[in-house]
Amino acid sequence: MSQEPNSVCNKLVFSRIFSEYSRTLYNFLYYKSGNQKLAEDLTQEAFLKLWINCKKVTLEKAKGYVFTIGQNLMLNTFKHNKVKLKFQTITQTEKDIESPDYLLEEKELKSQIEDAISALPEKQREAFLLSRIDKKTYNEIAEILGISRQAVEKRIYNALNSLRKVSKLIK
Repeated sequence: MSQEPNSVCNKLVFSRIFSEYSRTLYNFLYYKSGNQKLAEDLTQEAFLKLWINCKKVTLEKAKGYVFTIGQNLMLNTFKHNKVKLKFQTITQTEKDIESPDYLLEEKELKSQIEDAISALPEKQREAFLLSRIDKKTYNEIAEILGISRQAVEKRIYNALNSLRKVSKLIK
């Protein structure tokens, strides 16, 4: 490394910069993050980056360089933790959905719904399934069944009422 008297690459100059600014940088990072260990790690890493890039940084810019690097490292850490938290939340949700208890409850509920739909009178069941499963409009259902639109509305309304009553009993 260069041993110029005012070069950041000079070990004595670098030591002086470290002694002068490390505590201030640590406090800055600690106050921003509220985490002592993180502040210590980021302070060390900022000065390591200064040492690695000492040829590019002038003595006058050294303080600004380590503070900028420290703050950027902290922001990157926060972004990374945010991504980790989001991934953990997604993973936990997937685990909850795939749990045996959840799958069993889902299977039981599906069976209860199928039984409730099967228990509907044929005309109501037919209109309801055309509407909900086949995604037909009331006019299309009326045309298929050869009845009026109002009759379709009444059949679906009655089917939904019957299913609501059954769902209250299921809960």
